[in-house]
Formats: sequence, C-alpha cells, structure tokens
Amino acid sequence: MRVVVTGVAGYVGSTLTTALLAAGYRVCGLDNLSQGGRGLLGFWSHPAFEFVRGDIQDEDLLRDALKEVDAVVHLAAIVGDPACARQPDLARSINLDASLKVLDICRHSGVRRFVFASTCSNYGRMADPAQYVSETSELRPISLYAETKVAVEKRTLERAPSATFYPTVLRFATVYGVSPRMRFDLTVNEFTANLLVKGHLLVYGEQFWRPYIHVRDVARAVLAVLEAPAEKVAGEVFNVGDTSENYRKQDLVVLLQRHLPNARVEYVRRDEDPRDYRVCFDKITNALGYRITRQVEDGIREVISLIQHGIITDIEDPSYRN
Repeated sequence: MRVVVTGVAGYVGSTLTTALLAAGYRVCGLDNLSQGGRGLLGFWSHPAFEFVRGDIQDEDLLRDALKEVDAVVHLAAIVGDPACARQPDLARSINLDASLKVLDICRHSGVRRFVFASTCSNYGRMADPAQYVSETSELRPISLYAETKVAVEKRTLERAPSATFYPTVLRFATVYGVSPRMRFDLTVNEFTANLLVKGHLLVYGEQFWRPYIHVRDVARAVLAVLEAPAEKVAGEVFNVGDTSENYRKQDLVVLLQRHLPNARVEYVRRDEDPRDYRVCFDKITNALGYRITRQVEDGIREVISLIQHGIITDIEDPSYRN
C-alpha cells in the first residue's frame, strides 16, 4: 500500500512514518518544513520513502502528490490552541480550508482510505464532570483549533463511505513521549523536562481532566485503521487512547514526583479554563482490538532518560515547540 502522510516531519508524522515503513508500507511524505526537517533524518534514505516539500494550500501540488495513492493520513495543521490563537487566519486557512481541499482531492483522485487526525479537545468541557464522553457525545469546541477540527470532521463524515472511498476520523488524546521531532510544549513532556532541568514547576489549573496517549500508540492506532477491513472503519469516528489514562494535572505531578522527589511544585488555582473532559476509549478496543502499549509513567521515564543522557541539552530551544 502506498500512503501519503501530510505533516510527515512533525511530532506525530515522523513517528508514524517510521512505523509505516517498518510495517512494509511505501510512504510519500508531504511537509512544508515550517518546523524544520530534523524528524525526517531517521528514514530519509529508506528505499520505500519519498518526500515532497510543499504546502497543503498548494492545490496543484496536492493533485500531483495524491496520484496513484492508496491511503492518505492527514496530519498537517497548525497544531494546538496557542499556535492557532497566535495565527488565527493561517490556522483557518490550513486547518480548515486546505484540509477540506485535501479531502475533496482524495475523493476525486481514487484514494480509497482517508484518515483524518482530529482531537479529543473537540469535547471542550463536559456537561457532567462525573461522566465520560464518547464518540456519540456532544462536541463543544471552545478554541479555534478545535473548531476547525470539528468542521473538517463534519465534512469528512458527510462524504458517505462508498465502494471506493473509506474515510475515518481519529480523535487523539493529548500526546506525549519521545519522537524524532521532539516537542517540549506538550504537558507530560513539558512537566517532566522542567522538573528535571529546573527543579521547579508552576502548575495552572491542576483540577482539569485530560486523556493522554504515547506518540507511538498514536502511530499504532493509524496502522490499525489502515489494516482493518473497510466496513469496520469507513465513516467511523474513534477516540484514540485508553480510559485508564485520563488524568488531572495534579495526578501527573504525583507520577512525576515518584521519579523526581526533590523537585518543587507550585499550584496556581485557575477556574476559567473551560477545557475539562474525561474520555471513554472502548469503541476502538471493541471494534479493532486496539490497546495502548505505554502509559504516562513510561513517557516520564523516557523523557528523563533522554535528558539525563545528554541527547537533548537545551529544552528551551524553539525547535522543540510549535
């Protein structure tokens, strides 16, 4: 199977491509390298990998790149609430307008499988904090990032599955862990690095819930969808994570302090952050037999090891942030 991965040089894209190549797929990676190309180095010379440098806003480039392709995994985006808030016009152009163009070109180019990378942030704030949200729960986006994801989800699912087109939406939990394109602006990675290097952490809004997932388990979920029978995934939405991996920030601190007991943590109570959601992930397990292989504490350990061994020496380098 020949797969196009948009955003191939990114945090998830570089990890996913490593997994796809290892599984025997041919991969064409598309990226404008706005965050650099370091993530490509591990597979740059792989005989089953090819790279197209360009922007998904370039319609001609998209049409060329999506010829004779079996599947597209669409990751390219301005990722995260802060990045979208800083550049709202660009975020709408890429996350919404260009993503819809990718979807439409896939449908008209004979691409059979389309996997759209969405987010559990779409759930916003739970109506009932005592309950878990699922794929059928109301979407309550409260940021531009989530709004664009919800809009593309809607259009993706409106493109009803047919004998030639099988779209799937994956709502990822908050990602963590070591990736070829490392990031230290993701909660677990950021907390771990700051406590280890600075010995101090300031935590805002420690009481709000989020689900978390290792970046390699994200890649495994995409593989599970690509390898599943079409009738199991076409037109479906799957939350990607594990129900046991819902944490508040104060819970993450407890896990961190097992490994960094001498670090100092201060809490700043915040009640205005409206994002607060616990997510159920039973559907992807029941439908595809998917289960995570790593937990948050595994991610904490690997980030500590990465820094302690001097693999990364400057966690403040802007290249490790979106």
